Amino acid sequence: MPKVLKTIALLVALIVPASPLRGSSLPAANITLGDEVFLREAWQQLHGRCIGIITNQTGVTSHLESIVDAVRRNPRICLRAVYAPEHGLRGDRPAGAYVASYTDQRTGLPVYSLYGPTRHPTAAMLAGVDVLLFDIQDVGDRAYTYISTMAYAMQAAKTFKREIWILDRPNPIGGTVEGPVLDPHFQSFVGLYPIAMRHGMTVGELARLFNDHYGIAAKLRVIAMRGYRHSMLWPETGLQWVQTSPNIPEWDTTVVYPATGLIDNAGINNGTGYTKPFKYAGAYGLDADKLAAALNNRNVPGVYFRPAYWTPASGFWKDKQLSGVELIVFNPHLFPAVRTALEILCAVRDLSPRTLRIDTEALDKDWGTDQVRLGLQKGSAPSAILSAWSTGRQAFESLRREYLLYP
Repeated sequence: MPKVLKTIALLVALIVPASPLRGSSLPAANITLGDEVFLREAWQQLHGRCIGIITNQTGVTSHLESIVDAVRRNPRICLRAVYAPEHGLRGDRPAGAYVASYTDQRTGLPVYSLYGPTRHPTAAMLAGVDVLLFDIQDVGDRAYTYISTMAYAMQAAKTFKREIWILDRPNPIGGTVEGPVLDPHFQSFVGLYPIAMRHGMTVGELARLFNDHYGIAAKLRVIAMRGYRHSMLWPETGLQWVQTSPNIPEWDTTVVYPATGLIDNAGINNGTGYTKPFKYAGAYGLDADKLAAALNNRNVPGVYFRPAYWTPASGFWKDKQLSGVELIVFNPHLFPAVRTALEILCAVRDLSPRTLRIDTEALDKDWGTDQVRLGLQKGSAPSAILSAWSTGRQAFESLRREYLLYP
């Protein structure tokens, strides 16, 4: 090549960027997900039977490929339908919003809503389906509805004589157990079975517990992960986070969700409707400095409370300037989320009693017990409320060990 042409070629290479993303790849994960085990080998044990997949935007491999797309690439797997939980298949619907069924234009598959007219798969939805697969990322909190959707799907599998396979995924906040065990009097879609608020289990382990101990008795199979340990928090898995719902945009939101997710029905805004959902706690007219000082004096491990001000752009508190604290979690391995919820509620009660506006039914349902509400009303300290459910938590921890799949 003449020298002048070489010079031009070099200049073009320097000026014109390579095709975007061509050849780019994600770093290898430290674990193998249940859906990857299924795609590599377990699918062969379907023996030609047709499947339906309960999933959403989080049902992806470690390379962020949708389980639906990955299955469709295998011509030997018969895929009949997809089922979507709360927030919809794409995860863009607000909390509690109605989710409609429809036909997906790209794949031609029916997408049946499990958060619309019914929350249980019906006989019509299961027509032509022999095996249900469940591939959804949970957040490790009893009140998050995806595990209730899983339980309802297991119940339907039992009723209509289908198999159900759980493609297991990590618990992003690890194996720590915290909080009250659900009192069956407060059973609801945000708490179906008597498990602890922060249960420390994967969806596959919960499925085993629900199926055996709580008597669903479906024909269940869990496709376990490889390389996973309960001591892992999400970053240690090496996986990329896909937001599980509009208010859980980053993995570290799951750390604070079991804390501030439990305070809104006591009249405390938790940052939803603002830029950092679940990372704030406050209300209109609170003294932010006094609240931060009171909470920091409680020496809650792994967290610092920063005086903060914010104005939600949506929701009940829209356009109102609120004051309170931002939760700065500097050690998520130590952070006791459920205790923190109690500390916040009790600190607000002691500093500004009129700020608490308790919705009795909703608060009891969120916590799965009336002990928190009654303790707040009686002036109990957080330690007294915590001790009231320690026996139940210890019993759950003992039961839980029977169903764990990982060290």
